[in-house]
Amino acid sequence: MKFLKPTLVAVALLSVLGCQQEVKEEKPAKAVLETEIQKQAYGLGASIGMYMERNLEEHQRLGLALDKQLIIDGFIESINGNSQIAKEDIQGLLMSLDQEMKAKQTEMAQVEADKSLAEGQAYLDENAKREGVSVTDSGIQYEVLVAAEGDKPAATDTVVVHYKGTFLNGETFDSSYDRGQPAVFPLNRVIAGWTEGVQLMSVGSKYKFTIPSDLAYGPNGNPPRIPGNSVLAFEIELLEIQAQEAPAEVGSEK
Repeated sequence: MKFLKPTLVAVALLSVLGCQQEVKEEKPAKAVLETEIQKQAYGLGASIGMYMERNLEEHQRLGLALDKQLIIDGFIESINGNSQIAKEDIQGLLMSLDQEMKAKQTEMAQVEADKSLAEGQAYLDENAKREGVSVTDSGIQYEVLVAAEGDKPAATDTVVVHYKGTFLNGETFDSSYDRGQPAVFPLNRVIAGWTEGVQLMSVGSKYKFTIPSDLAYGPNGNPPRIPGNSVLAFEIELLEIQAQEAPAEVGSEK
C-alpha cells in the first residue's frame, strides 16, 4: 500500500510559514462561504486538513501515532510567524519521520506476506483434495466449469477472455464482467499461471484456476491491489483465439 509522504507535509507547512496573516482566536461556528474567493480560501484549508487526516490515519496504522493537537499548534503558530522550530530544521525532522514510516511499512508488509504465504499453502493443500480439482505439475489447480471441444491456444497466441479474479476470501479484485467487455491480450504477456492454464482450455470452455503465488505475482505482489504471496483464484471463459496476421510475401507490396 502506498502512503502519503511526510515530505509533502513539509511542502504544505513550509508554504504557510511565510504567511503573516493573523489567526483569530474566536471563529464563527460555521465558515461563511458566499463568494468564490471565500470558497477558494476554505478549499485550500480543507485540502490541507483532508491530507493531514489521511496522513494521521496511516501513521496510526503503522504504530507511529502523532499528537493531533501539536500538529494544529504547529500550523497556527507558523501561520502567525511564531514557529518554535526553524524552517531549516523542519525538513530534516520530516525526512526522519518518513524513514521511520518506510521501515514500519516494510516490516508490516513482510509480516503480512509471511502470513499470506502460510494461509495460501494451507488452502492449496485442502483445495487439491476436492472432487473435480486437477493439479498441474507446476502446482496450478483447476476445475472445468463448462467443457468445450475445439482449438486450444498456444503461448504465443492472443486470446479474448472474460474473467473474474478473486482472493481466497471471495473478494473480487479484478473483473472483465464488471467492465462490461472481454479482455484481449497476448498469452505470453500475463502471469505464468495464466499462460500455462489458459492453454489447457478450448474455445467456449470456462475454467476456475487457483494459482499459487509463485505463478502469480510472487512475494512482491502487485500494489496496491494484490499483496505479496497471494494465492489467486480466477474464473476464465475463453471466447476466442485471434488469428495471427500472415507475414506479407516478399515483393507483394506495391
